[in-house]
Amino acid sequence: MKVSREQVAENRRMILDAAGRLFRERGFEAVTVAEIMQAAGLTHGGFYGYFTSKDDLIAQALAEALANSSIRADDLAGYAASYLSPGHRDDRACGCATAALAADTIRQKDSARSVMTQALEQQIERLSRIASGRTAAQKRNAAVVNWSTMVGALILARASDDPVLSDEILADTRAWLAAQSGKQDKAPAPRKGRKKTTSAR
Repeated sequence: MKVSREQVAENRRMILDAAGRLFRERGFEAVTVAEIMQAAGLTHGGFYGYFTSKDDLIAQALAEALANSSIRADDLAGYAASYLSPGHRDDRACGCATAALAADTIRQKDSARSVMTQALEQQIERLSRIASGRTAAQKRNAAVVNWSTMVGALILARASDDPVLSDEILADTRAWLAAQSGKQDKAPAPRKGRKKTTSAR
């Protein structure tokens, strides 16, 4: 039975969505094409009707995930509060694709690295609009540092199996970034030694 053009587009979207979630949760190499097709509710044999290879899927799914995982905010403190929240830390499958996949992208084909590079440039440009500084160069420099700080903090908070340390990394980094924007962080930093109810994943 011939599949309509609309159904082909919908199937492709479901594959990209499933791949984006699984890749962010487990990494590129740990996920098979069969698992992605199953998660999308499609048969494995139909994969090559949509993508030429797993590398092709990786590049396209990465582009989709990067485009859909940005948290919008009007100021640095607000952005940091959303990005460096326990909820975002714990939601690897639907969270920031940069934090989840940047390290894996280093070992991928040039197509995936090109996608990541383009996304980094776009994010730096977006953050430059809300960064401190009197000149465009100063704003871009601040954006580079702020984005690197946020991504690094999220990765470290996810890597720690100590909930208190993980929360501390998020809270202290939020507070530092809020200070850069001249605003105080609304969420207080956790006290050392206090048991947290949230868990780092």
